[in-house]
Amino acid sequence: MRSIRAAAVGAVTMSLALAASACGGGSSTGGGSNDKPKTLTYWASNQGTSIAVDKQVLQPELDKFEKQTGIKVKLEVVPWSDLLNRILTATTSGQGPDVLNIGNTWSASLQATGALLPWDAKNFDKIGGKDRFVDSALGSTGVQGKDPAAVPLYSMAYALYYNKKIFADAGIAKPPATWDELVADGKKIQAKGKQVLGAEGANVSENIHHVFVFAKQHGADFFSADGKPDFANDGAVAAVEQYVDLMAKDKAIPQGNAEYAQNQSVSDFAKGRTAMLLWQSASANLKNQGMSDDAYGIAPVPVQSGAPGAGAQVNSMVAGINMAVFNNTHNIDGATKFVKFMTSDAEQKILNKAYSTIPPVKGAQSDPAFNTPANAVLKSTLATSAAALPQVATESQFETTVGTAVKELFADAAAGRAVTTESVKAKLLKAQQQMPAK
Repeated sequence: MRSIRAAAVGAVTMSLALAASACGGGSSTGGGSNDKPKTLTYWASNQGTSIAVDKQVLQPELDKFEKQTGIKVKLEVVPWSDLLNRILTATTSGQGPDVLNIGNTWSASLQATGALLPWDAKNFDKIGGKDRFVDSALGSTGVQGKDPAAVPLYSMAYALYYNKKIFADAGIAKPPATWDELVADGKKIQAKGKQVLGAEGANVSENIHHVFVFAKQHGADFFSADGKPDFANDGAVAAVEQYVDLMAKDKAIPQGNAEYAQNQSVSDFAKGRTAMLLWQSASANLKNQGMSDDAYGIAPVPVQSGAPGAGAQVNSMVAGINMAVFNNTHNIDGATKFVKFMTSDAEQKILNKAYSTIPPVKGAQSDPAFNTPANAVLKSTLATSAAALPQVATESQFETTVGTAVKELFADAAAGRAVTTESVKAKLLKAQQQMPAK
């Protein structure tokens, strides 16, 4: 999901799950009703540079849907800072929209509430079949072995964006393929008076995305095979320490970035202050800030050694936005038709072009717009070297607790306080203790 949702925190607790399963309208297995067959309400996540931009993108498509079906869609674009809490409130009150966007990392947490329509084989058949969607995107739609709680809408992946002029001035011929190469290149860049690597140290979600990838590269995870928190295992500790050491030890991330949480690192890169940036599908954001496409290159995120791939060569989480239907919708047929419309090949091309994202629908990816050099890196990453964040019911608490621990470690590094294996482990143990009991 987009990292701009920095402040979107909140926890899906067992009491919320129980309350949601008891709220009115729908059943835990889906169905809803058709009491209002001519209207739908839709909560769209803020994907563009502003809510106004999202309305400009979406309203013509909603008008098109109304013309085709006679169903009017009432649109509300919800900021990321509000979206999760709005959804949680709706799951407990039963007063939610018919259709909504969710960050794909929330899928399992919201699935546990019982408030979302399960996408079983019958429901997938209504929108053209499950096999239309890319496997990596389907991996972030809910707990494995259960019917998905949502359908992929926009896909994103992390890449390494690098300033061509800064690299040339520093005598660097190609982007780094490993973290050791990145640190070595950083010394050359600093010698020319430029910052090396942008980060959002106060953004708990960004922190989670990166330490999750580092953990994969260390052969570790933050949860055991049965879904229990295991935040302080040796691999997870090494992952967090390596990420924070990019500031604390290697001096690649500027100390001031410990306070960044709202795309400031993107602005620094766009303005030529920083040589490199790790970001999700950043092209549209950079263009909006005045950076021309030919001023930067895009490469895979570095790995420990070798080339990106599966297992220890993972270099991105599977980022993206999913589309869900509330169980207690009063227009179940219309909601299903709307999901089918938004995930059709034609609409996928329109919407993903507008947001510089990658269609999770296979048929739309053949469009030339998604075969540019920039998108080729993102598509390859999603297909071969990205992994879904843990699809467990406590995922949202994991983001909050561990993401905050990393934020505190960055603050220590910026203040000159030592970041050690012991201090990292202590922070992660504290985060684990804050997780709800199963």
